[in-house]
Amino acid sequence: MSGLTQRVVTAFFFVAVMVGGIYGGRITFAILFTLITLMCLWEFLNLTLPKNTTRKIIGVIIGLFPFAVVALLKLDVLKNPAQHILHSSLLILPMIFLTFIYELFTKSEKPFSNLGMMVLGVVYLGLPIASLNFIAYESGIYNPNIIMGLLLLTWTNDTFAYFTGSKLGKTKLLERISPKKTWEGTIGGAIGTIGLALILSYVFPEVPLIKWAGLGIIAVIFGGIGDLIESMLKRSLGVKDTGTILPGHGGFLDRFDAFIFMLPFATAYLLWF
Repeated sequence: MSGLTQRVVTAFFFVAVMVGGIYGGRITFAILFTLITLMCLWEFLNLTLPKNTTRKIIGVIIGLFPFAVVALLKLDVLKNPAQHILHSSLLILPMIFLTFIYELFTKSEKPFSNLGMMVLGVVYLGLPIASLNFIAYESGIYNPNIIMGLLLLTWTNDTFAYFTGSKLGKTKLLERISPKKTWEGTIGGAIGTIGLALILSYVFPEVPLIKWAGLGIIAVIFGGIGDLIESMLKRSLGVKDTGTILPGHGGFLDRFDAFIFMLPFATAYLLWF
C-alpha cells in the first residue's frame, strides 16, 4: 500500500469513527473522548517518561480523572453537579500527592522531573478535553453539531494552512520550532477557517453566527499555537511523530494537538461571552 493510499484509508476510518462517536449520542461521545484522552495521555507520557510503565499508568489515571467526572455528571450518573464538581476537584489533589509518595520510594535520579510530567499530562491534556463536556452541553442539552463544528474548524485551519504554505509560503512563522510553517500559510488557514465558520452558521443555525465567528478566530489563533507547541515538544525530544497508531498520520496527539489546545479558550468564550 502506497503512502498516499495509506493516509486516505486511515483518514476515512478515522473520520467515520469520529462522526459515529459524536452523533451516536451522549454515551458514545463520552466513550469516544475517553479513548482519545487515554491515547493522547499515553503517547505524551510514553515520550516524556519512556522507561517506567508504572509512572505512565499513574499519569493516565490522573489525567483521565477530570474528563471521567464531568462526563458522569453530564450523563446524570452523578447527581448534584455543583457539589460533585467541588468534591472531585478536591479529590484529585490526594491523587496527585500520591505520586509524590511513589517517587519517594522509587530511588529515581529525577523524581521531580517525573512528577512534573505526570502533572503536566493533567494540565496539558486531561483538563482541556474535560472542558469539551461543557461545550457539548453549553445549551443545556447534548449538541453534537458544535463538537463537529469545532473539529471541522480545526482541521480546516490546518489543511488550508498546509496547502497555502506549500504553494505560496515564503515568510517563516517560527523557524526555530517549525521550519515549514509560514505566515502565508497561516493567513490561508485563517481565510479558510473564517469562511467555514460562516457556512457552519447556516448548516448548524442553533449556534448563532457571532459564536461560530468567535470559535473560528479561536481555532486560527490558539489552534495554530497548539500545533506549534506540540512541534516544540517533539523537537525537544528529537521525535518526528508522537506515535504510529494512525498509519500515515502519526499518533493521536499529532491529530488532536491544535484541537485540545484551543478547547479552554473555546469553553471560556462560550460560557462567559
